[in-house]
Amino acid sequence: MLFLKRQVEEEIQTLSQVLAAKEKHLAEIKRKLGIGSLQELRENLARGWQEVTAMPAYKKTSETLSQAGQKASAAFASVGSVITKKLEDVKLRGLSHSFSIRSIQHSISMPAMRNSPTFKSFEEKVENLKASRESKVGGTKPAGGDFGEVLNSTANASAISTEPLPDQTHERP
Repeated sequence: MLFLKRQVEEEIQTLSQVLAAKEKHLAEIKRKLGIGSLQELRENLARGWQEVTAMPAYKKTSETLSQAGQKASAAFASVGSVITKKLEDVKLRGLSHSFSIRSIQHSISMPAMRNSPTFKSFEEKVENLKASRESKVGGTKPAGGDFGEVLNSTANASAISTEPLPDQTHERP
């Protein structure tokens, strides 16, 4: 039994020496080929990324996120077109008193959309943008406000900027 132990230890030592010699030989070949540590790292990362993208879990997640992105884009396009239409109506009516922010909210206030995480996230970003704008301009109103106020201020600013100047109201000969 002691003999077997000594024989296995000698075999381990021999294999360690052979491995060290082969690693030294490999390093020499890489040096001659011009392959450095950075290139080796790049190759390892590229190979690892290929392995990750080939995994079924990655493919399924990628497909799901792609579909979610398409649905979110469609929802935002729909909301955007409703808002655009309402703003165009405001321009055409010349800011008549019949316009109210409630008409925009009513057009897009489907409970499913307004309570969706995507819409809530969008609403939060608009509110943060408004607060940021007010703090840069030095507004006296506290940060925050609701989404309706943001839409109303945007509609008013848009309508005011598109009103014709007094000299443009007269026809020229």
